[in-house]
Formats: sequence, structure tokens, C-alpha cells
Amino acid sequence: MIKMNIKFIPRLLPLAMIVVMLSIATQSNGQARYFDERYITTQGHLNPVLVNPGAIGQADYHRLLFNYRNKWASFPGAPKSFSARYDGPIGNRLGLGVMVLSDNNGALQTLKGQLGLSYSLHTDINKMGIGISTEFINHGVDAGILNEETVDGTDVLLLSRLDGENFFDVSAGIQGVYADKFIYGLTFPGLVSSMLDAGNGDAAESTFGYMLQLGYRFDSREYDIVAEPSIVVKNLRYVPIHVDINVLAKFLDEKLTGGVTYTVGADERLGFLIGARVNAFNFFYSYNISRHEFQSYNNGSHELSVRFDVGRKDMPVVKNPMIEK
Repeated sequence: MIKMNIKFIPRLLPLAMIVVMLSIATQSNGQARYFDERYITTQGHLNPVLVNPGAIGQADYHRLLFNYRNKWASFPGAPKSFSARYDGPIGNRLGLGVMVLSDNNGALQTLKGQLGLSYSLHTDINKMGIGISTEFINHGVDAGILNEETVDGTDVLLLSRLDGENFFDVSAGIQGVYADKFIYGLTFPGLVSSMLDAGNGDAAESTFGYMLQLGYRFDSREYDIVAEPSIVVKNLRYVPIHVDINVLAKFLDEKLTGGVTYTVGADERLGFLIGARVNAFNFFYSYNISRHEFQSYNNGSHELSVRFDVGRKDMPVVKNPMIEK
């Protein structure tokens, strides 16, 4: 009778997750989706958990993150999205993440729920997380569109979309830091994108996409400044490839943050970011303007993130002057 060492099982978990990721990537076929939601955010380099399941639970505390983005502000029917996320450690090297997202783009409406799991591989020089997430997505049409004069309210295809179409996704990613300097991340969104309850059971060919993040951390203790230049390459489903060139600067023990992003490729835009941290409260705001002609018809894009770090160990201890001196 063969005996198995239980302590050896956790060592096999990251290898098993990598095998699953690769097998899914080579076999993935599914019904085509409208778009990839990971194109919505422009703050993925600042909060990688927004786009990469490998970043789930990589902090030694729990995080609540709320994100809102208004793209092409002031333009009628402009895309607006809101997401709420939790992630944190749940056991020995394991992390758990939960997310809900709502997006409105004209008459198109998207609701999404995500459940993610990660495994941490930490050594003296490298800290890496391997994550996988399952996602349920509903793409639908706002019933109010039937009241529009230019819309045929008897269109069979339109009426069939009022209740929406449901999809099931599997995504995977790796996020890490080497020598506390080199930042890297690789995301494979929508490795499986299958339509649920498809009438004919047919599956359209799925497009393989990825997001690659590379960065470096310059830490100047003498001037109390941390600089993080990085690039993020996005090759996503139904989104032309483009590259974000980012520069972040953090001051006063990383309590203040400023940044600039320039995007090249199909989407050319310039973005600015400011942020602040007060104890467990983190606030980030970014504004983007495009070089395309359409910019003259809107007021740019706004994105706001609010994060609460629960149980963060480096938080200052506030003493009660009536008790301690």
C-alpha cells in the first residue's frame, strides 16, 4: 500500500495550477463575447488585483477595493463601470478573491461575478502569486431602448437579448516581485469563454489574449521617494493591441502618489494620477484624454479607486494620551 506524505501536497498545488492554465489555453473554445472588461480600468499597474488573479491575497492583510470609471464623460451613453472587490489570505499560502462588476455602455449592460484563488510562492528573493478565477458574466440590452424612435421594437434578435446572454469564464495569471525591485505580471483573461444554455451547442473560436506587466522599483530613502516606471502590454479580445507606459512616484513614506501614463498603439491617450494613503484608507484618482478626434466630443475619462487595508501591519499605532505618555 502506497503512503503519501501530506506535507508534500501543498508543493504540488502551484505545479497543478500551471498545468491547468496551460491546458485551458491550448484547448479553449467558446462563444464570442462583446468585449473584455479588463480594458475598462487604467489603474491595473497600481492595483494589479483589478486585472490579474495572481495578485489575489498577495498582501499579508485583507483588502476591500471599490473602483468607478466614467469613460468619455459628458457624451450620451458613455461607458460607466463600477466594481467592488475583496481579497486576502485565507490559509497557508492561499488567497481568496471575490468581485462583482457592473458596466453600462449605451444600451449594452454587463453584470459580472468572479471568484478567485491564488497560491503564493515566497522565497528570500522572489515573491510570486499564481492565481485562477472563475467568472459568471451576463451581457444584456437595456429594455428602455425599445422606446427609441429609431429602434424596431419588434426585432426578434433584439427582443431575445433583453434577458441577456450568460457566459462562464476561466482566467489565470501570475504576479510577483523579484528582489523587491523587479515587478512582473502576466494575465490570461477569458481562457475559457463559453455561452451557457446555448441553443445549438455550437462554439465559436475564442481569441487568445494576454496582459504583460514589467516594472522596476527605485527606492531613494535619502529623499523619501519611490519611483516605479513600468509598461503594460494589452492584447485583449475585441480590443486592438496597445501599450501603457507608466511612471509612478510615491512620497512621504508612500503616503502620497503621483503618476503619468502614456498609451501608444490603437488607443493613444495621456493620463494623470494622484493618490493618498491615510492609515487604512487609500484613494486614487486618474484622468485620461485621448489624441483621437473623438476627444473633442467628450470631457475625457475619469477613474476613482478607494481601498481599505484591513489588518495592515505597518500601520502606525495611535496611543491614547490619557493612558500612555
